[in-house]
Amino acid sequence: MSPGSWVLAALVLSSLVPGAVIFLLAEDRQRLRTGLNLAGAGAKIAFVFVLLRDVFQDRYPELRAPFLPGHDLVLRADALAVFFVSLSAGLWFVTTVYAVGYLEGSPRRRRFFGYFSLCVTATVGVALAGNLLTFFLFYELLTLSTYPLVVHRGTPAALRAGRVYLAYTLAGGAALLVGVVWLHAAAGPFDFQRNGALTGTGVEPAVLAAIFALLVLGAGVKAAVVPLHGWLPVAMVAPAPVSALLHAVAVVKAGAFGITRIVYDVYGVAFASDLGLLGPLAALAAVTVVYGSVRALFQDDLKRRLAFSTVSQVSYIALGVATVGPAVSLGGVVHLVHQGLMKITLFFGAGNLAETLGIHKVSEMDGVGRRMPWTMGAFTLAAFGMIGVPPLAGFVSKWYLAAGALEAGQDWVILVLLASSGLNAAYFLPVLHAAWFRPPRPELWKEEVPRGRLETGWMLLAPTLVTALLSLLVGLAAHSPASPLAWVRIIAARELGP
Repeated sequence: MSPGSWVLAALVLSSLVPGAVIFLLAEDRQRLRTGLNLAGAGAKIAFVFVLLRDVFQDRYPELRAPFLPGHDLVLRADALAVFFVSLSAGLWFVTTVYAVGYLEGSPRRRRFFGYFSLCVTATVGVALAGNLLTFFLFYELLTLSTYPLVVHRGTPAALRAGRVYLAYTLAGGAALLVGVVWLHAAAGPFDFQRNGALTGTGVEPAVLAAIFALLVLGAGVKAAVVPLHGWLPVAMVAPAPVSALLHAVAVVKAGAFGITRIVYDVYGVAFASDLGLLGPLAALAAVTVVYGSVRALFQDDLKRRLAFSTVSQVSYIALGVATVGPAVSLGGVVHLVHQGLMKITLFFGAGNLAETLGIHKVSEMDGVGRRMPWTMGAFTLAAFGMIGVPPLAGFVSKWYLAAGALEAGQDWVILVLLASSGLNAAYFLPVLHAAWFRPPRPELWKEEVPRGRLETGWMLLAPTLVTALLSLLVGLAAHSPASPLAWVRIIAARELGP
């Protein structure tokens, strides 16, 4: 084992081992289960800090193991991997706290938290994967570990959502597998490389284009790119912690991260552009950005409105990746974290409303800001961030996407961003207006917890406030050395540049 590679193994095991133990515990061992979850989440954050130090000092730990003849499983901590794994580890911790409070007293918690830990294990594996084969294996483990979370409630709607989820994600996985096998047969085994690994391989451009389509199709399902997005709104029947996990930490981010790896580290931006592959990807992302926002306008169910918002917002990442230019790449990649912080806050807020007042629809939210001001304050910050109000995180992402598009001579991207921001305002501002400015209608609310000093349970409120505060701070301090944007600059200099 090479120096530093033990950290990579520890990052995977810090959620895998607690998850395996949780499956063996009795259902009533709540304190031990919670302790294992929080200890694993805390340990993962500690290991991330070790990786951050190593990568900042230009050390890239790697863990390699033989798998198939001529093919290794590879975990490697480059700057992009550490960026994504930092998001996963940090938001796993706050989502764990939230999930413990949300599911208190509910059945089947052992199963939930066991698969919850496996889901994060798979996400970390996706982040650290050093080649396409390793990426594919963890990508499919992510599908298998999230399905039980989607169907957790066991209702007919949940079971139907699970079937739809599996149909989409397994089909996407099959496309990804065909692309990986075909590419390895044509070009031989290779690891992810700066500026791509396929330049000079001599593979026919038409073959490379077909493989690119298969790989992006496979990753695009989880990234909810139109028309592959149908599973995401349906999956909103899952509990709020699962929705937060799907949208901000795991599944859709794994898809967006996969597209980023395919463009930057498999094909390379310059080579993909020469092959004519980035234009169609950018167009698809632009259509998704606008389409998701339009669909969000017409959703009365709050979580479905947020789901279509995710369809739109996650494609900012693909749009930035596919629009050639250094600044636009910054905007796309940094949105991995910015969107995660904002969207998890929104889903935490929606979960608080559902658990505390039984509110599930926008039409039931009149005056709720007076009853739950802290929750709605956090929700408002995140919503303004999604719209792109300065100085919040979403503004920083959109600023760099717009500036980069102008720099690259892709003025049409500005029109997409303007349309998206206008639509963002159109579907978020009515929610905020109803919550803050309309008279309360308590007859629509079903109080689920006693009134007290806090508007809801502290394990639900604290994570919501923390992620809302972070979405503000990463915007305010965007140019500080510790910001996500600063780390993306390191990624761009070392791994995305010429």
